Amino acid sequence: MGIGFIERWRDRHGQAAAGPSPEQDQDSMAELLSECELLRELADDAGLRLTDDVPSLTALDQLLPTWRDSPGTAEWLGNDAGLYLGTVVFRTVPGTRWRLARDGTPVIVLPDARELDVTAFGRSWAEQGFPQLSAVYLEAADS
Repeated sequence: MGIGFIERWRDRHGQAAAGPSPEQDQDSMAELLSECELLRELADDAGLRLTDDVPSLTALDQLLPTWRDSPGTAEWLGNDAGLYLGTVVFRTVPGTRWRLARDGTPVIVLPDARELDVTAFGRSWAEQGFPQLSAVYLEAADS
């Protein structure tokens, strides 16, 4: 995901290789990571409008996990769920920022400097049903 993300960011923002990294432009990075197309499509199909807030995380936790019948879908959906979780944390917990790990994975850095690999949490949620996205959010917001 890492290289693809950086390439999409640079394409979208017309940055040369020597230009600012996505991490230096938090708003653009947050915008790109918040797309979560597969998750938003699934939510729309279920009659759920994702509004980038805590109640929508709770509503996602309550969805019937029909996607688990398709392992490939669960992995992609989990990645999107993690990015959505990160989006909600980024937008609602002051002092939070996105950072790219060495392997290119986007992680959330909390105000107390703890880092959350939100895509790992999202994949676990999609594949196994836990931890609940809202529970991870509450722990992050407690920082």
